[in-house]
Amino acid sequence: MDFDRILDKCGNFGRFQFVILILYGYTNILSSLHYFSQTLITFTPEHWCSHDDLQGLSAESIRDIYANVTHPSCTQLGGVVNGTGIAAETEACQDWIFERESGYESLTTELKWVCDKSHQPAVGQSFFFLGSVVGTITFGYLSDRIGRLPAMLMATVAGASGDFLTSFVHTLPWFAFCRFVSGLSTDTMYYLMYILVFEYLSPKRRTFGLNIILAFFYCFGLVTSPWAAIWVGNWRKYLWIASLPALGVLAYPLFICESAQWLLTKQRYDDAVKSLKWVAKFNGRKVEDSEYDEFVKHYRQKLNQEQKQNKEDTFMGMFRTPRLRRFTLTLLIKSVIITLSYDVINRNMEGLGMPPFKLFSITALHYLPAGATILLLQNKIGRKGMACGALLVGGIITTVTGFLIAFLDPKENAVLLAVMIGLGRYGATVSYDAEIQYAAEIIPTSVRGRAVSNIHVLGLASSSLAFYVIYLAQFYKPLPSIFISCLMFIGAALCLTLPETLHKKLPENLEDGERFAMNESCWYFPCFHKRRESLTSTDVYKSES
Repeated sequence: MDFDRILDKCGNFGRFQFVILILYGYTNILSSLHYFSQTLITFTPEHWCSHDDLQGLSAESIRDIYANVTHPSCTQLGGVVNGTGIAAETEACQDWIFERESGYESLTTELKWVCDKSHQPAVGQSFFFLGSVVGTITFGYLSDRIGRLPAMLMATVAGASGDFLTSFVHTLPWFAFCRFVSGLSTDTMYYLMYILVFEYLSPKRRTFGLNIILAFFYCFGLVTSPWAAIWVGNWRKYLWIASLPALGVLAYPLFICESAQWLLTKQRYDDAVKSLKWVAKFNGRKVEDSEYDEFVKHYRQKLNQEQKQNKEDTFMGMFRTPRLRRFTLTLLIKSVIITLSYDVINRNMEGLGMPPFKLFSITALHYLPAGATILLLQNKIGRKGMACGALLVGGIITTVTGFLIAFLDPKENAVLLAVMIGLGRYGATVSYDAEIQYAAEIIPTSVRGRAVSNIHVLGLASSSLAFYVIYLAQFYKPLPSIFISCLMFIGAALCLTLPETLHKKLPENLEDGERFAMNESCWYFPCFHKRRESLTSTDVYKSES
């Protein structure tokens, strides 16, 4: 009577799972508002040095006046002669004229962090990602020490507190500190909730449940957040919208319980049974006490065997055996590639011929087809095929987009560029979402929280390089796209070295992980090979997650 059989008796796709999926959707909205607040509060609109002769003129007229001036954003005019601006020789800009989108006041326009202060938003963003590294390590460790649920609640509240405090800052040191606090929950609140849902959901329903919720709710957050920012008209008020709803997670313990699988790894058998009884009661199932006793007996015997062998699973233990070490290193490298690619493609929204808020919102609709793609293909071509194919296609789309940006006039081809940007975000999102589930299935249950958090740490640390990658466009416009596409091609090749998890019993401990898919070829894809049906439901479950 292992966990999957007892969960089947308690209900693995009933009312409890419906509630936990809705809460997972709410977490997705919070995550999207939180993660991309970095982008929305620091948008820098087109701007010019202010001068008395420019007062009351339209943006088009000011562009004409500055047409022959080098660096119009930061060059002070000495005057305007015959409609042409004459640059001052020594004066520096003291004030600026901003072409705000729908009157939206961003952090950079309010605090005038442009020209010689243009580095200050980037400093704050770097502290945001530093916080994400610290938070991911800390809450990932706590998730395997005190539980998935409390660690997720603490991470969410920490990030929301950082966003709320940011809305009151006026100086760089306080901005950097508050962004550090905000970064503590970046990705952590999402993947901890993901793991909690993953461990309670029917293996046959995981792909559908997790990805359909992600597609709709995360997409909703992305599409509406730019318009919410424009509606309130100010970056400070937008941060209130992004942070205050996070208080809703404090009600989660009223509806859901701690991961029973995690409780088993901590030998808290009575608590695991309580959690399963809660699930059974919620789902209207009646499970005999004798079945719970048989379930506990199974895991006590398993623990005794492990204790005789003097084994304790740790994250570092994943590096002590050759196959599991190779899988772990591959997942770490892939996390860097996918996270950096995802970040660069999603943040590069300025100077593409369309207002960045509008472009961000419209291209965010890609989340719906991205989720549908995973739903339709992942259970057919397998986890490896999905991850490899998404990175390969995404790399091709990104390369083409880079050259279109280089050789086309953005204003005359704004729609075409928007379509290509949307396709690029689509490829990056499929890769990112497929990777989360793939990694969670390869990593054994006993170290899943720590391992997933550490993998995300490395990926998030690489996100701090996103702004430098985007800066490569100063040397050659397609260079960021070429760089990212090369990384995506490398990631696609690395996927071939990982095992397929579709239709297989997932590993529960490091010993299982080392033996997992032992005789499988790197060219194995379920869609090209006949599925073996020799396994019976008594000793294996099908992980059609």
